[in-house]
Amino acid sequence: MKITKIETKILKAVLKTPFQTALRRVESLEDIVVLIHTDTEHIGYGEGSPTPVITGETMGTMLAVIEYLTPFLLDRDIEEFSSLLDIVESKILKNTTAKSALEIALYDLKSKSQNQALYTMLGGVQREFETDITISLGTVAQMLIHTQEALALGYRILKIKVGERPLEDIKRIEAIYKSVPKDITLRVDANQAWSAKESVQILTTLESRGVVLELVEQPVKAEDTKGLQYIKERVQTPLLADESLFTLADGRYLLENNCVDFLNIKLAKCGGIRNALKLADIADAYNVKCMLGCMLEGAISVCAGVHVASARTNTITMLDLDAVSLCQSTPTRGGVIFDESKILLSKSIGLGIEY
Repeated sequence: MKITKIETKILKAVLKTPFQTALRRVESLEDIVVLIHTDTEHIGYGEGSPTPVITGETMGTMLAVIEYLTPFLLDRDIEEFSSLLDIVESKILKNTTAKSALEIALYDLKSKSQNQALYTMLGGVQREFETDITISLGTVAQMLIHTQEALALGYRILKIKVGERPLEDIKRIEAIYKSVPKDITLRVDANQAWSAKESVQILTTLESRGVVLELVEQPVKAEDTKGLQYIKERVQTPLLADESLFTLADGRYLLENNCVDFLNIKLAKCGGIRNALKLADIADAYNVKCMLGCMLEGAISVCAGVHVASARTNTITMLDLDAVSLCQSTPTRGGVIFDESKILLSKSIGLGIEY
């Protein structure tokens, strides 16, 4: 199975409601889909979402990186799989989302060449999963409405976006906590918007008022690992690293230095499936659980994340893979059934997805 052509297409999808965080506001997603063609007529599908405020990548840079890497991959056999992954990872620095899109397509092809579902090739068994859903940043009234809408759709885990002003954030979180049944799990994501001292003030205030959160995600700037340590020493609420975690070295540092309680693994940040699996293994060595998250992206890359989660169920115990459910529709077929909070992997070979 030799690679004969690599092409890219643009995937566009309108969101059901605007996606608002402390970092950005998005009304529609625009992703790059990678199609790797072979001489056996099999096609490998990959996808990546440019997120300049997190990975530093744009549509233009991603297309340029894929074009740059293409000559190194053409005419190579998928049986040279490890070498192909090495090429994607080593021939250019950073550019993790572009690399992930290419790598997902290579994994899709490799599992197709073995006539297996990708999760099976990776050693996974589990096919059914549950994801949270994001409650976008807004006024208290708006967020309460969106909370009740999510509950009506069957979601039991809510991820609350905050990060506008500390006092307002306390009001948002407390109001939502009081509005939901006690068996609803709440996660909070500040997207780097708080300082370390603000984080301690906010979280200790909420704790003193009886508000129980499963975790708070990335309260401080990505580079402020000392701030994460400062917070962790002073609050009961567990901390999850997101923007602070890109590389394997980042993961080791965060765990060795007791900066956080959990890691949020995203293919677009770590460069793809291979490093995502390695990060999960690093976390497992420290007896630390992980979330498998996503950017605002379509079904192909989210589907790849589910396959990774299936391969590491002992460590990846939380999913934040709601991006497809936030879209009005996406032009893909097969692979995964996204039924609001419920996700079901198909038994089809590869990712099981067609575009």
